[in-house]
Amino acid sequence: MSDRVAIVTGGSRGIGRAVAIAAAARGFKVCVGYASNEAAAREVVFTIESKNGKAIAVKGDVGSEADILALFKTADEFGTLGALVNNAGIVGMTQRVDEMSAERIQRMMAINVTGSILCAREAVKRMSTRHGGKGGVIVNLSSVAARLGAPNTYVDYAASKGAIDSFTVGLGYEVAGEGIRVAAIRPGLIDTEIHASGGDPDRAHRLAHMVPMKRVGSAEEIANAIVWLMSDDASYVTSAILDVSGGR
Repeated sequence: MSDRVAIVTGGSRGIGRAVAIAAAARGFKVCVGYASNEAAAREVVFTIESKNGKAIAVKGDVGSEADILALFKTADEFGTLGALVNNAGIVGMTQRVDEMSAERIQRMMAINVTGSILCAREAVKRMSTRHGGKGGVIVNLSSVAARLGAPNTYVDYAASKGAIDSFTVGLGYEVAGEGIRVAAIRPGLIDTEIHASGGDPDRAHRLAHMVPMKRVGSAEEIANAIVWLMSDDASYVTSAILDVSGGR
């Protein structure tokens, strides 16, 4: 166990939960960010601690700058920040663009885009050698929807993930000489609860036939790719976007 802290936003369920557990297994102290489900977040902490890891749960909405600042302040008290996984994100109900409200679109961008950028800002302040830091890694969660566009489903979500792709490349170039690597993962159809949030809980399995590998992926398969990017094994990888999508 080192003093390195990994912040995982949206860490109480799905991919975030799997990342938190996998990061702890690789020696990180994990700060599990969550928006509302305290019981789920505490279960992740318990799971990590039962395997001799260290973790804390911190409530906060990444759509709120004040909550983001509080999250990083708590992480500072836990140890030295070594990694940020920008996992928190939302989807809306299945809709065409001509049916979407301004409020829906603004909330989508506030959480999926602005929240990720603000979290990265705080991470850079702590990890960059320019600011006296020791370096680190930022992994952003994108989606294959950024490539496919998600027509008739959630184009706004796809657009938010397209922004994450651009942000990943640009920030990676910006801080490459300051000890920070930045990368993104584009998951495909993954068996998590996020599909229920869009009103279609069976979506991943229903569309599995469209995947060249003919199956959905698991949260653990995404987590394995993320913790590889967080590791020294990926020491020459930055401004990179990795599809983990079964070929979709």
